[in-house]
Amino acid sequence: MMTDSAADSATVLPPVTAEVAAGALDLLPARLRKRVDGAVAKAAGWPVEAAEDGVLVRVAEDTAVTLRVTAGVVAAPEDAVCSCLLAPACLHRAAVLSFAPLAVEQEEAKEKDGKEETAGEGEKAGEGKKAGEHGERRETAGGQSETGAPAPASTAAVAAEPALTPARSKALDALRDAVTTILVAGVSGSGVVHRAELLHAAHSARLAGLYRPAGTAVRIARLLGEARSDDPAFRLSGLSGELAELLDLVRRPAAALSPARRDYRPEGPLRLYGLFTEPVVTASGYAGATVYALAPDGTLRTLSDVAPGGPERALQASGSPVPGGCALGLRELGDGGGVILTAPTVSPDGRIGGGGAVRSVRAAGAGWREAPLAALWERPPAEQLASALAWLSEPADARAAGGDLLFLDGVVTGTGFAVAAGPTLRLAAPDERPELPYAENLSLFAGRRGLALRLIARVVPDRPDRVRVLAASWSGHDGEPVRADLGLRLLNRSHIPAGPAGREGRAGRAGPAVPSGPAVPSGPAVPAGLTGPAEGEAPPALPVELDLLRRTVDRTVAGGRAVTAASADDELPRRLRAVGLTTGARRVEALTEAAADRRHDVLGRLLPADPGGFALAWLSAAVYASAATESLLVAAWTPAPPDISAN
Repeated sequence: MMTDSAADSATVLPPVTAEVAAGALDLLPARLRKRVDGAVAKAAGWPVEAAEDGVLVRVAEDTAVTLRVTAGVVAAPEDAVCSCLLAPACLHRAAVLSFAPLAVEQEEAKEKDGKEETAGEGEKAGEGKKAGEHGERRETAGGQSETGAPAPASTAAVAAEPALTPARSKALDALRDAVTTILVAGVSGSGVVHRAELLHAAHSARLAGLYRPAGTAVRIARLLGEARSDDPAFRLSGLSGELAELLDLVRRPAAALSPARRDYRPEGPLRLYGLFTEPVVTASGYAGATVYALAPDGTLRTLSDVAPGGPERALQASGSPVPGGCALGLRELGDGGGVILTAPTVSPDGRIGGGGAVRSVRAAGAGWREAPLAALWERPPAEQLASALAWLSEPADARAAGGDLLFLDGVVTGTGFAVAAGPTLRLAAPDERPELPYAENLSLFAGRRGLALRLIARVVPDRPDRVRVLAASWSGHDGEPVRADLGLRLLNRSHIPAGPAGREGRAGRAGPAVPSGPAVPSGPAVPAGLTGPAEGEAPPALPVELDLLRRTVDRTVAGGRAVTAASADDELPRRLRAVGLTTGARRVEALTEAAADRRHDVLGRLLPADPGGFALAWLSAAVYASAATESLLVAAWTPAPPDISAN
């Protein structure tokens, strides 16, 4: 008999591999392919029921689509069956498979798990967040099984010097054509067929050994699906970044050929000091928890438990044990615990794998104000920000664990959070799902003006005025330090002392209350020698002209070539030059010209459009906007030098 929780999870469509989703459209005749976008919109309202080994989608009284899952994923074409007479070349099956989330690489989950996909399974096995897969043993592309044991050399081998073969060159051309078509059409004009063509190109690239561009292409397909379904998790800037990355990769074969798979290697005994635990919830139906811990050499490591499930699984996974049998839970490790792992397997980016050879034993942990963890907060905020932005500019598969984290000290003020030796910032929730208490906890902090906090946050690349807060520490009522993982622990007023003189802002607002006077820190003092901004100082901001440039880049992604040509702003280049962004002005002019370029031949006939030239002009503008934002963002966080003339 199925439990209530199982029934609830079964009412959601399971993730589908990219090959299955794209293959469903290939079977459709031309007359039905024209109707697939409308059918996908209708599929959103078709009821989903639990089945014995998957789910059943009721299309009508006499028609249903059955999806069978393996390890939580619809992995093969025969796992999707429709009861109508036209199946499998029917619109019902294609609509359901196109509407279902893609079981693909998602970098947000890659950063939170230590298991990797197989070269031929890509979207079926996925990486960490799809892993687990309930005890199944699969070899990873990095040369190790998901149980942590080294895989046979024949399956782990990756060419030391990959070459651009004709097959790879053809795969790159297909990716270039597919992504250029999407950019020209824009999100508004890219339907299910465009998405399927991109998935086909991604599959061909993966078979040719082009793992990085293939993974990026599948992420773009997922984001297009989110945009078409009005998913609240969709961010247009995120899609712009992925499109720019893929266009850059297909133009630089050397980068496209670099392996995107991680090699997990055995290490000697590893001492870890728990730092915090982060819940993981993805749009494609995976959830769990990741613990960040510090090794004695000062590098961050991660331990994860992510598998198919909803937000409720994040709490469940946070109680999962650390590998090795020491009966220490992940959340307990993240909440100040310590552990020693013997014979662990570790990827170059810091993810720790499990396995039968791993043994663990409890060890003493450390507080955030104790060595070795306290050293994380000693770097100046602007230096941390520069490192985090450099980390974000690296290939997603080469990023070290925790490279985007910021460790900040400061005081809650009337205008935000005054960072010691840094700017005043707004504190934002990393995830606004109601099941995760981030937003409620930050509202409580906003109402405690004068409260000194030590935070772990994540940088927001295009917003100099805010950070996304993951964990916090403050002084409790008894003076002892309290720390909390803000995505896992729901706080209330009794957990946080009131500000000086009992002042409190209006809890529940998006930001702190309007200042009514200077704040006096309570709780742990700001480190000696570091002073925060004045109480009334506003959060830093980038030039409005740069924001307009970024919006132009994103508007092109949203509306495509036609919208870019129709909405060209002749004043923007002039404004960019006025604030010294002359290169940005030239990039905008080039993009506008490429969008509107419909030349005629000597006989007056309209020449074909140049989609490649338009894509290149857009890529140049996107790269410039990103680089300029990074530079000005660091400058906005850097404290002004003291005014020696005042002395």
